Amino acid sequence: MTSPLDWDKLRVFHAAAEAGSFTHAAEKLHLSQSAISRQVAALEQDVGVPLFQRHARGLILTEQGEILYRTAYDVLMKLENARSQLNESSKKPTGRLRVTSTFGMGAGWLAKRVHEFLSLYPDMQVQLLLDDKEIDLTIRYADCAVRLRQPQQPGLIQRKLFTVHMHVYASVNYIATYGKPEKLSELDSHRIISFGEPVPSYLSGLNWLEKAGRSDGSLRVSVLQINNIISIKNALMRDFGIAVLPDYIVNNNEKLVRLFPDMIDIPSFDTFFCYPDALKNSAKLNAFRDYIFLKARKWSF
Repeated sequence: MTSPLDWDKLRVFHAAAEAGSFTHAAEKLHLSQSAISRQVAALEQDVGVPLFQRHARGLILTEQGEILYRTAYDVLMKLENARSQLNESSKKPTGRLRVTSTFGMGAGWLAKRVHEFLSLYPDMQVQLLLDDKEIDLTIRYADCAVRLRQPQQPGLIQRKLFTVHMHVYASVNYIATYGKPEKLSELDSHRIISFGEPVPSYLSGLNWLEKAGRSDGSLRVSVLQINNIISIKNALMRDFGIAVLPDYIVNNNEKLVRLFPDMIDIPSFDTFFCYPDALKNSAKLNAFRDYIFLKARKWSF
């Protein structure tokens, strides 16, 4: 069985490759030049190939040396990342936290709660990255996310935040002009706003009015289709028609009236807070997670 490579030798080799000479590597590691040279020579004997071409002006990595250097570099970066996480876990929350969600959830629920969070943690900054496409957390474009469906991505810690219910809404002025439908069949004579196609499966309820009360399976024609939840709300606020919206978007808006309040056929969906396993000891992420769940428990509509 091949013996594992000695880490001290790898550390010295990496320093020499970075410095480009034994002399500069010795200065960085506070060792003698001869000690650096001996460690590198011993490592070359261990792997059975030369790692450097030695020239009067310095060191040049061989092809095999490049392979070993990249591996040693990756290991060092992972160790440094682990050290940072261990140090951060014992510190107070500081620095920037990148949070991603959809435009609707971000603008309609998250953004309204960030102000209080930042007043509690003045040494932190929050960057909201809103995109209806899911940003990959494993490559660290964002630190954590509020998803509108259960994440399938491996390597993520996830926890249900709350269930989102959807209802039918219209503005007070629209109802005053066009009347309030009491039966689903009466929707045929009203102005329907829907999300249109394609609609994510977890938001299929946004098109519910197109088929509600239609026993023959035909679809009701929408006068307006908008593939953005905030824009649908804006259309309702301008008295344009009737639409289905998630409750977090409406959030007790006095200008909007819930229609068919006892209707339970509209699909609901669960939201999830998730983050990479590598950040489970992050003080700033844990502070934000705990705050968001506290607000989720107190939020109701």
